[in-house]
Amino acid sequence: MAEQERPPEEGAAPESEAEFAARLEEELKRVKISDVLVQTLYTLSSLGYHKLGTEHRDLPQARLAIDSLRALLPVLKDEAPAEVVRDFEQVVANMQLAYAAAVKEAPQAEEPAPEEPRPEREDLEPVDDEELGGGG
Repeated sequence: MAEQERPPEEGAAPESEAEFAARLEEELKRVKISDVLVQTLYTLSSLGYHKLGTEHRDLPQARLAIDSLRALLPVLKDEAPAEVVRDFEQVVANMQLAYAAAVKEAPQAEEPAPEEPRPEREDLEPVDDEELGGGG
């Protein structure tokens, strides 16, 4: 278990706010932005695949995950190991294929239904006031 995850030992004095802030500052000094980006890409790919699944399908969110991965990946290219970048490029390609398949499977509810033809004006019979409820 990591040091920060350990519960306080019995009898130990609780950490003061200043001690916590100092420990947090030390942790932040060690964190690399490239590591955060890799974790972000991993999270986006996991969520994106989840949104492509049939049970929780949400194509706009899946598309956003794919677009986000595509935007962040070039930023990471020179900062992460080549195999990590290559793996994420493969993830993006697989997600794009899965997205295309999901779009094909999706009901075409987004497309407006074709309108039924309206009768031409000459096909309509005139209506008098009495039929409209007027006393006329």
